[in-house]
Amino acid sequence: MDELRILRSALGWLELGLPDEALSELGGLPARDRMRRHALELRLLAEMESRRWNAAADTGRLLCLKEPKEPRFFIHAAYCLHETGDTLAARDWLLRGPAALIEDPLFHYNIACYLAVLGDCKRAETHLERAFEMDASLRETAREDTDLAALRKQD
Repeated sequence: MDELRILRSALGWLELGLPDEALSELGGLPARDRMRRHALELRLLAEMESRRWNAAADTGRLLCLKEPKEPRFFIHAAYCLHETGDTLAARDWLLRGPAALIEDPLFHYNIACYLAVLGDCKRAETHLERAFEMDASLRETAREDTDLAALRKQD
């Protein structure tokens, strides 16, 4: 029962925009409970919100190992790796994800970003177009995304 109270409290802190308090709350869980999926998901969100990219990358990869069929964990883990400056690792991690990722527009968008940063503009454009076909609202995001700057220079 205590675990549920702590998880709810951590979620409340996150909803209030206070990720450090959420992390502190999660720290009150016994070690065994801290490694459960829901606690790890909240920790990942709090680490991302507080821009603790190295910690978030570790938490995201742990979630991927625990739940290898969950596409969003691979998207989050790769994004965090990219934010640490390791775009090559981000690309490689995302490509390790489940086959279901191919149906996710964020997979194509993020891969396009990573490929553009790595200088593979031709493949980046292909993935970006696929992302736009799947979710046209991503066009607006792409206009301001600095990761895609190399693609805009080609136009």
